[in-house]
Amino acid sequence: MYLSRIQINPARRGGQKLLGSPQAMHAAVLSSFMGDADNRGRVLWRVDRDEHKTWLYVTSSPRPDFSHIVEQAGWSTTQVEEGSTQSGWDVRGYENLLGSLAAGQTWGFRVTANPTRSTRRGGSQTGATPSGIQTAKSQRYGHVTVDQQLEWFTQRTTGWGFSVAERDSVLDVTVHDRRTERFRRGGQTVTIAKATFDGVLTVSDADALRQALVGGMGPAKGYGCGLLTLAPVG
Repeated sequence: MYLSRIQINPARRGGQKLLGSPQAMHAAVLSSFMGDADNRGRVLWRVDRDEHKTWLYVTSSPRPDFSHIVEQAGWSTTQVEEGSTQSGWDVRGYENLLGSLAAGQTWGFRVTANPTRSTRRGGSQTGATPSGIQTAKSQRYGHVTVDQQLEWFTQRTTGWGFSVAERDSVLDVTVHDRRTERFRRGGQTVTIAKATFDGVLTVSDADALRQALVGGMGPAKGYGCGLLTLAPVG
């Protein structure tokens, strides 16, 4: 497994195209790997917008080649963040982290997710917006309020192998970068309500957390959701 990072230049036309369309970014990320989908396995990606920089994070089983993304939407190799390769992106092995996880550990975390719930078609959800994903009998709705999104997240942490730490009896998690993205797919408009969760977690089930790191969390994994990253605390 690999965790990769590419700095995207939002001032370039190619950067604007990728950042403005989850469909375009999805295609660009998948083009970074040789072979068909069976050999490629699960690929997750996430865009982080910090104060002055925009990063694309990717986890994958094969080692990627992001040269086409750098050429179209990145920075020149003289402008990339210190520590990145001369190619303009940084790739690190993920196996050591996955293998070192153990119950009781504390980590800082970040994940951008698509908090949703399903309801029978024709029903309604207060404070929710259709996600554009539906079956014959149900419609998936995206939660759009902070309280709904936070409740969706905290109800699922046990299944993902961790609990959210508390500070002064308050959950140590913040919800930010909340936005709704729309794009065309197969002649239909797809709507995805996204929210980014930052906080501190305590590992309760190392195997379940490994699965969440490798397989992603929640729906819309192909469109910039579900990639969980960990960082040492303090």
